[in-house]
Amino acid sequence: MATSVPAERSGPTPGKLLDVRGITMRFAGITALNNVHIDVEPGELVGLIGPNGAGKTTLFNCLLGMLQPQEGEVWFDGDEISSLPVYQRARRGFGRTFQRLELFAGMSVRDHFLVTERQRNGSGSIWKDLLNLAKPSADEQARAESMIELLGLQREADQPCESLSLGRGRLLELGRALMTQPKLLLLDEPSSGLDVKETAALAERLAIVQKDHEFAVLLVEHDVEMVTNLVTRMFVLDFGTMIASGPTDEVLGNEVVRKAYLGDVG
Repeated sequence: MATSVPAERSGPTPGKLLDVRGITMRFAGITALNNVHIDVEPGELVGLIGPNGAGKTTLFNCLLGMLQPQEGEVWFDGDEISSLPVYQRARRGFGRTFQRLELFAGMSVRDHFLVTERQRNGSGSIWKDLLNLAKPSADEQARAESMIELLGLQREADQPCESLSLGRGRLLELGRALMTQPKLLLLDEPSSGLDVKETAALAERLAIVQKDHEFAVLLVEHDVEMVTNLVTRMFVLDFGTMIASGPTDEVLGNEVVRKAYLGDVG
């Protein structure tokens, strides 16, 4: 179904990289998102939390164009992009990781980065890369090597992705997203399946990389400690409705949030 947007648009909000207004998404009469507003500034780390089924992944899919909401607008980097397909939004600067690890079986860490770089700059055919029929340029190799070093994956660089631990696989997925040079990185529960030590290592590495590359992050995450350590501002969804937003400490101290998300009814 085509997106329905207001007849009169107010234009982009100054200083906002992402500006989402009034997103409403229904499935067979069930409202998954109800008039949702969210925004992210350039270089900002923002959290999006809520209980299971709150609509967080649905919102991500609306931002990326994987779903077309019945109402609302998505503005990105000064342009209204509600009608753009997924690939055009990616070219404008969206990056994403997924709840379930999505890697290319049989390919090494280095090959993942090389394939992504060749697609980013349009220098090669993906089927040739997958069949190892195209030789990467010196610049492509240098960018891949730089990402390997940035994420501390030197030891596993030439190993097939199947041999990686889940934590190292999450780093690989993060690096692949970063190879696209995103302006905004959407992280969908990056700590899913990780233990406490792996989660802490991932959060530390993400903070270092984000500071170095200065991209914005919208983080969906159930690990409250990880969210608290990374983001300065957050939004809270519950049953498709935004129930709170603001500085991290204020939101986590909000009584409505604690009852809906943290289970604190005292």
